[in-house]
Amino acid sequence: MNGVDKMRVGGIDGRVDWVDYAKGFCIVFVVMMHSTLGVEAAAGREGWMHAVVEFAQPFRMPDFFLISGLFLAQVIDRDWRTYLDRKVVYFFYFYLLWMTIQFVFKAPGIAAEHGAFEVARLYALSLIEPFGTLWFIYLLPLFFVFTKLTRRVPWPVIWVAAAALEIAPIETGWMAPDEIASRFVYFYTGYIAARYIFTLTADAQAQPAIAFGCLAIWAVFNGVMVNEGLAALPFYSLGMGLLGAAAVVTLSALLARHDVFKPLRYCGRNSIVIYLAFFLPMAASRAVLLKTGIITDVGTMSLIVTVCGVVGALAIFWAARAAGINFLFERPDMFKLVPDKAKPAPRPVLQPAE
Repeated sequence: MNGVDKMRVGGIDGRVDWVDYAKGFCIVFVVMMHSTLGVEAAAGREGWMHAVVEFAQPFRMPDFFLISGLFLAQVIDRDWRTYLDRKVVYFFYFYLLWMTIQFVFKAPGIAAEHGAFEVARLYALSLIEPFGTLWFIYLLPLFFVFTKLTRRVPWPVIWVAAAALEIAPIETGWMAPDEIASRFVYFYTGYIAARYIFTLTADAQAQPAIAFGCLAIWAVFNGVMVNEGLAALPFYSLGMGLLGAAAVVTLSALLARHDVFKPLRYCGRNSIVIYLAFFLPMAASRAVLLKTGIITDVGTMSLIVTVCGVVGALAIFWAARAAGINFLFERPDMFKLVPDKAKPAPRPVLQPAE
């Protein structure tokens, strides 16, 4: 059932262009959500960008997790040491590093309001409870390990159990168990259905007119379900998540067919870079706009903050690379369980999943 047709894996540097487009969509929507909701909370009112965020809610994270599981079949049978190095230590290194960086910026405010002890308590708590925007890369290692441990279990058993957890829904008040219950089914779907997802993208590229027609129907359906408040309900949310992920995959395949929007593909190639660093330019641009009052429209402010979050994160990446501060976005050898076999040249992009 699982596996990827290697004949369809290509693109620049051995990458799959439509996968980068899909990641680009996801990371932009993630930054858009945090930017828009943050601006609206500070301004005390909603803007026109709120409708865009709501439209993307059913598929924004499901597609991200589905793509993260897409190539797992190619590496799941590696020895445990190599597997843990690539799929666990890798992500925890960046989680701990950037969680600490976020604390450096947030600690003064927390200490001023609640005291130094609260800063230490929250930092320690972040080792077991994902901190802020970093919960995605906290959960991925757990998904990778669980999937390898259960790879001999018939896939329908795991998938049905994962779907049941998503449908439940689970609300413990803790982010880790709640998000695991809500998201694992999409990650696992990417793993077990990889060849069918690649078939879908190939068919979309072969018959673009039909693919665009299907996307139009989906867009109307998704909008109606969101407006009616049905998209987030049990059972509906699972179906909407899977349909939305398929739609993003299809649209990404169509864009990759002629490579018509290269900046989005570039964002996808560097999606984890943006994910790690966007909080700083996002918060800074939001503070400037709200303080100066140059722009009063909340929707326009949200859009500007979104652009600043994406471009600002990439600017931090470029600056760090130029200054030789590689540890921010490239894991040093001392934090690797398995050294690289060969290093012909440093890779300019950070890979979120193989």
